[in-house]
Amino acid sequence: MIYLSHCCKSIIFSIGLFVMVASVTLGFFNDAPGATFICKKEVPKITLRNLSPPYKDYSYFQFRQIFPFEYNASSFSLINAWWLAEISTLVYADETYVRAQFTQAGLKHIRFLNRSSTQCFIAANNRYAIIAFRGSEIWKRGESFNPRRIVADLKTDIDIRLSEWVPGGRVHSGFKAALEDVWDELLQETERLQDQGIKIWITGHSLGAALATLAADRLQTVQGLYTFGSPRVGDRTFESRFRPKAFRIVNGNDIFASLPPAGSFRHVGELRRITPKTGPDDGHGEWELAIQGPCGEASDASEGGDLGSVLWVPSAIRDHVPLFYAIFLWNELVETMKKRD
Repeated sequence: MIYLSHCCKSIIFSIGLFVMVASVTLGFFNDAPGATFICKKEVPKITLRNLSPPYKDYSYFQFRQIFPFEYNASSFSLINAWWLAEISTLVYADETYVRAQFTQAGLKHIRFLNRSSTQCFIAANNRYAIIAFRGSEIWKRGESFNPRRIVADLKTDIDIRLSEWVPGGRVHSGFKAALEDVWDELLQETERLQDQGIKIWITGHSLGAALATLAADRLQTVQGLYTFGSPRVGDRTFESRFRPKAFRIVNGNDIFASLPPAGSFRHVGELRRITPKTGPDDGHGEWELAIQGPCGEASDASEGGDLGSVLWVPSAIRDHVPLFYAIFLWNELVETMKKRD
């Protein structure tokens, strides 16, 4: 029998532990049969059948343990962009489904603000909270028809008059009125969270992005704002005095990012553009995107058999699909990790 000193045993144990951890870690990006690996998601073909949310068969927050939300970040975070794109897509679904997904992701303290033209989720844990505004109801599919809510959203979208904005400048009247519907409750809940030292993040897609922008400007003390397919919100004065740390992500030819027309309206936030074969443009070169991985997932992929599954969707409309933002940012995150490996 061979007896080993305590020192030798410690060295052997340390080497064994290192090998085990390295094997598991590398396995996430290993294409070997039977390995557990992180992979890119398949980009679905968009037709009239799956053009609009909700996307309930999509797997939200996969591998969140490996890519936890970076709640202390003060500069652009690809991980946070992915998280917030998924959240902006998720909140189009019904309250019960959204609550279940947030809870599973570790955000167990949830409040849903629901008014005629505005829906907003506040999901929090003991470190950070995410305020996510839902986009237009006219963009949803597969749920009960609610004409009053659709009319309310249409009125919000088309009322493009500029109104005075208390913090300074002028903003889109419809967006301002929609935020006012939930402002008192939102402010009360946000102040309660901030009093506990919880960091506030704000996000949204489409109309939700516009409301998120106004909310961030009005709250001021937020950790970060990420918007997806956001329309223009305010005038030149609003743009010049806008202070929150904001990132405005635009996918391809997303038409909503060009509305209302430039002139009286201005965008705010640092632009990160997703182009067909690149990731978010940070001014330092192009990032390859959308290379289908071995475990692709086509959420709500088209199913042939009716006119809606074959009609062509213009890229300006297709690129606004919130699921594209989530998938493209996830794929870029995977690619970035592989390059570092």
